[in-house]
Amino acid sequence: MAQNNGIHFGLVIHNHQPVGNFPWVFEQVYEESYLPMIEALERHPGVRLSLHYTGSLLDWMQEAHPDFLHRVGSLVKQNQVEMVSGGYYEPIFPSIPHSDRLAQIHRLSTWLAARFDTNATGMWIAERVWEPDMPRLLHRAGITWTILDDVHFKNVGLDDSDLYGYYVTEDQGSTVKVFATSKVMRYTIPWRPAAETISALRQIATSDAKRIVVMGDDGEKFGSWPGTRDYSWGKDGAGGWVEEFFTLLEENRAWLHTMPPGEYVRAYPALGRIYIPTSSYIEMTEWALPPRKSYFFGKLLHELEEAHRADLLQFMRGGFWRNFLVRYSEVNNQHKKMLRVHDAVYLAGASEEAGVLDLWKGQANDTYWHGLFGGIYMGHVRSAIYHHLIKAQNAADVAMLGTEHWQRYEFTDFDCDSQDELLLEGDLQNLYIDAQRGGTLFEWDMRRSTHNLLCVMTRREEGYHQVLRDFERERRRAVAHQQTAGSPPAADEVASPHSTVMVKESDLDRYLVVDCYRRHSLIDHFFDAGTTLAGFSQAQYEEYGTFVEQPYLAEVQQREDGLAVVLTRDGVVLRGGALSPVAVQVKKSLFLPLGQEALLVRYTVENKGQTRLQTRFGCEWNINLLGGGANDQAYYAIDGQTLDNSHFDSTGEVQDVTSFHIGNSWIGQDLGFSLSLPTTLWRFSIETVTGSEAGFERNHQGSSLTLLWPLVLEAGQTWQVEIRCTGKHPLA
Repeated sequence: MAQNNGIHFGLVIHNHQPVGNFPWVFEQVYEESYLPMIEALERHPGVRLSLHYTGSLLDWMQEAHPDFLHRVGSLVKQNQVEMVSGGYYEPIFPSIPHSDRLAQIHRLSTWLAARFDTNATGMWIAERVWEPDMPRLLHRAGITWTILDDVHFKNVGLDDSDLYGYYVTEDQGSTVKVFATSKVMRYTIPWRPAAETISALRQIATSDAKRIVVMGDDGEKFGSWPGTRDYSWGKDGAGGWVEEFFTLLEENRAWLHTMPPGEYVRAYPALGRIYIPTSSYIEMTEWALPPRKSYFFGKLLHELEEAHRADLLQFMRGGFWRNFLVRYSEVNNQHKKMLRVHDAVYLAGASEEAGVLDLWKGQANDTYWHGLFGGIYMGHVRSAIYHHLIKAQNAADVAMLGTEHWQRYEFTDFDCDSQDELLLEGDLQNLYIDAQRGGTLFEWDMRRSTHNLLCVMTRREEGYHQVLRDFERERRRAVAHQQTAGSPPAADEVASPHSTVMVKESDLDRYLVVDCYRRHSLIDHFFDAGTTLAGFSQAQYEEYGTFVEQPYLAEVQQREDGLAVVLTRDGVVLRGGALSPVAVQVKKSLFLPLGQEALLVRYTVENKGQTRLQTRFGCEWNINLLGGGANDQAYYAIDGQTLDNSHFDSTGEVQDVTSFHIGNSWIGQDLGFSLSLPTTLWRFSIETVTGSEAGFERNHQGSSLTLLWPLVLEAGQTWQVEIRCTGKHPLA
């Protein structure tokens, strides 16, 4: 290479913590990643880059570490750091209303201008979810450039050699400049020796020094990902990979110019014009596919990578991000709740007093999708999203309706599946009913405590579950071989057919359970006498009735003292063996008293057949009270009985129960159940197996409570039971 060759390097570091993440996580990642990066930049004034912090992180820093923001401001003032804008609470832009898209960008840009006296012209796009109408939004928001993955560009036929600059794209004449973040850089920084990155950049430097290589990636990978803290920063906090890399950048600045992308677009023209299809990073498109297809797509990607078939890989495209709304009813319901709250907030004026900030917090992307890490299975974040949506709805309703007690109901296609749901709303409670799927409750908002009791995940098959099964099968085979050979057992980390897999406990594949129905509440079961709690909790039992996930007729009456709902279905119950089924009608009447945090449920089961019905009836509730990890604040309390384990994620069977309480003192919610007939109570923790940066692990998604009664009904006889639920603060 001639001595005068040169190249630009644009490093963009994206820093984010989900709305509702644990405060200790914020602090830990601050100590491990965010603070060391600023300290490193202060030691290396010759290194220039771009920083993006999401609003949830900035809000926390403003309260917990305002001095940190002063230090960032000093770097901005010295022209060493370029600040990057985006949606304040990191939404997936195509998923939120247009008015909120523009407002969220404006809020972050305005915050950065006020705090750092800078005009942020660039923007970080959450999860790089791109749709072709995005340029018009960005242009209107004053954004001139952004970063996407190189796969976005390769899908339309470009190669790595075409990406040493930026392109212009447009929608209806509104333009924006787009860079491709280099996969090569993402995979070498910081995983390979720093000198390799310098060498790679030297190889593509040119005599005119016009090229730029851009790498945009998560700041948390520098210190917070497993095993990266000492590696990134050294054991004394002043060494490690980043120190070496920044030193090399400064030592080679005669030809290697660190330049923020916003500065580059002002100095150099575009490489050309481009139109980018709907896309995200390749892993996201893999996760958006149905589970079986996702597994095979990931396997094919791995095989092509192993074969070095970059010529084929560039045309590999998986699913469409919006398909997460199809894959997970929980994502779709959360999304449609957000849209409903948006309408209420904007009808009330879209001010902070009307709940607009909580609405935007409820649009944070982290639980509107799912992949190998996190997503909708993060129970505490999922609950936090509902907390902010309910809080926003409270503010909007108070602005419009005042503080008097009120109730309303509506039949509407809430989830956009062509069939109406029944929504009951009031100043103290919201109950959303899916009459077409078992006449069940799928949302129960306690508006005082701003908590959705029913934000529970159904246990589903995931594409990465097959990866885990493959791993566990290979691990067991290796252990058996080594034990036969007299060697010590293998560690819990071996190479799977797809990647190196880590697990937090052995035999995790034994916890992979797939539910046969959605984890709603007021699910009506008929069981054989031999059905056990163990079989029920593992979805290994037989359903003897035709009521689960089946249509019910819904009728509503608005009375002066409350809302009354009657849900009715005529079905059959099997009696076992070769005997014919018995015609049975199940009627469940719900009453929401005006001005009370209460729900009264009355079941009537009628034998409409010609023969005796002998069975067990079960009423199942699935409730999320953030009870994972034996949380001492989340509890069961059964009147007159002492439980061996009263944590909300405990498992057990208790007989002769007439009243009990569940609750969480931190949430500020207790819910008491009073029963007109003694019941047997089954309870168990709903657990899923998901991935994290540290490996596969079990996660509590809520708890299942089933109330059981034996039934013996002659032809024409009926049976009734009343369940009264009363909410209060645990300290009341």
